[in-house]
Amino acid sequence: MAYIFQHGGFVAGGYTQGDAVFVHKDKLVKSLPQAPLSILFECQNTFIFPGFVDVHVHLREPGFLYKETMETGTQAAAAGGYTTVCAMPNLNPPPDIMEHVQVQLDAIRDKACIHVHPYGTITMGQQGETLSDMTGMSKFVVGFSDDGKGVQRADVMKRAMITAKRLGKIIVAHCEDNALLNGGYIHDGSYAAQHGHKGICSESEWRQIARDLHAVKETDCSYHVCHVSTKESVALIREAKKAGLDVTCETAPHYLLLRDSMLEEDGRFKMNPPLRSEEDQQAVVEGVLDGTIDMIATDHAPHGREEKNRGLAQSAFGIVGIETAFPLLYTHFVKTGRLSLEQLIDLLHTNPAKRFGIGNPLLPGNAADFTVFDLHAFYSIDPNNFRSLGKSTPFAGWQVYGKCVLTVCGGKIVYDDGTLPRTFISGGN
Repeated sequence: MAYIFQHGGFVAGGYTQGDAVFVHKDKLVKSLPQAPLSILFECQNTFIFPGFVDVHVHLREPGFLYKETMETGTQAAAAGGYTTVCAMPNLNPPPDIMEHVQVQLDAIRDKACIHVHPYGTITMGQQGETLSDMTGMSKFVVGFSDDGKGVQRADVMKRAMITAKRLGKIIVAHCEDNALLNGGYIHDGSYAAQHGHKGICSESEWRQIARDLHAVKETDCSYHVCHVSTKESVALIREAKKAGLDVTCETAPHYLLLRDSMLEEDGRFKMNPPLRSEEDQQAVVEGVLDGTIDMIATDHAPHGREEKNRGLAQSAFGIVGIETAFPLLYTHFVKTGRLSLEQLIDLLHTNPAKRFGIGNPLLPGNAADFTVFDLHAFYSIDPNNFRSLGKSTPFAGWQVYGKCVLTVCGGKIVYDDGTLPRTFISGGN
């Protein structure tokens, strides 16, 4: 089966207005050879984007299939316009040796509908003491992370950086100093004080970033900071970049659009790091606008319904977000003039693809990985419509523009809401 997508708009890649996108087998091609059957999609009033790349998702398989599976997680990603994701390693078993990575690779091969690149852990069992078999796993993982936990010992992290440098891999750091948590579960700010909650101080994040940046300077390791949420973190990374360190970072839509004054007594507002102050939120936004923050990842972290129905104190950390990222960001940043559409695509595709060496630009000859969005579609976010098993989001009920109508990955249609007009034609020309 071959496909033709015509009359769509473009903002990135090797296509311009008026071009048609031809898909033959798994590739983008300049024209179609004779084929038994083709489908012509009419993309008037839609945009065709390169498939989005999310370097921070939790697919929960193996080990936690009641939260998410490889199948449901990648279907959710496809419905959000993503064709490439990097899967975090807080699994059971954790991918700390090749045998454990293989369990995940088997699930990816058998069940994933998009490209999934696993991380290996930094330490055995994510316990922060002994390095994982980084050398044995290196050819099969996109990088190394203990996400969900910060590596507490500076000497262990430095040894990991030295090893990653030798292997040509990136360290992807969840920065959190356990000594500063003090049993907290939301930001240590005005909401926590007013409502009697235990707070997590900003220093628990930025202190470990400062420690790691010193080690990056010594080791020349490629280093990436996960889910930046504080003004101090943004400032540290900005200065590290000015100093020429090999450092990148991400934030997530919720840190750009929410702050602790918007909290409700509901587990769907609980994530780690927590929603910070308005001052932190503004600093993170500024970091995106000035390029200090390189990319936006979702930290898609599904949980079982009961795990998120226990209020702020007792609910599990984490929310879902891979199906809502683009419409939220398009509505609140592009339509308001704070970002151009081209800049948003850089944050969701170009920058993460370039940094991690994954994803495929929208160019003839490349793998056919792209997504089609109706930017005029206006609707309310309804978690009941999510493909993900996780339904917990602070954005339920928010009204947004921008709906994914179709996603192609590796030349296959992996999401299709049925709204694009199409015609079956024979011959392919």
